Amino acid sequence: MTQNNYELAVELIDAANNEDTNLENSDGEQWPKEMLYAHRMSDMQQRYAPNCDDAMKLALRAQHIQRWKYPRDEYPMDRKGYHLWRTNLYTFHADTVAALLVKAGYEDEFINRVKLAVSKKSLKSNLDTQLLEDVSALVFIEHYMLAFVEKHPEYDEEKWISIIQRTWNKMTDKAHEYALSGSIKLPESLVPLIQKAVSS
Repeated sequence: MTQNNYELAVELIDAANNEDTNLENSDGEQWPKEMLYAHRMSDMQQRYAPNCDDAMKLALRAQHIQRWKYPRDEYPMDRKGYHLWRTNLYTFHADTVAALLVKAGYEDEFINRVKLAVSKKSLKSNLDTQLLEDVSALVFIEHYMLAFVEKHPEYDEEKWISIIQRTWNKMTDKAHEYALSGSIKLPESLVPLIQKAVSS
């Protein structure tokens, strides 16, 4: 594949995410929410895994592609509903990016590799899926964890420790070291909670 294929794929992914009418502020600038997320994923990739290939760069950028089209509240608000939503959402993301990669001129082998990672299949046994999990977890910790905590004041410390540990357990040792090395900006008010969770 040529660089033109990659550049076209990025343009198509960004155009799809730019349709998001949900806006989010970052450094005084308003972004379509999923466009901002895609840029944060690419930024973290460049910091954490700068040598990864085009397939993973595109998988990471497209992880949340058009996520707003699959709202959580259209499924039962229980554990079973959550897992069904999540499973269908991952399939939607994988199928959506696959269609765009066809338009960009990629072949089946490349597309299937991206789909496998974006659908989050074979975590721990597929290196691509694991890299996507590492990068998304680092992005969550740096950019979204504090807002998530503030959104759920009803959760006690034990609940938060459990949530952090579930995220932590999906990450590799390399990602653990990266998160605690000062390479990402930890939410200051949550540092004691994070340290307690990962040391348990």
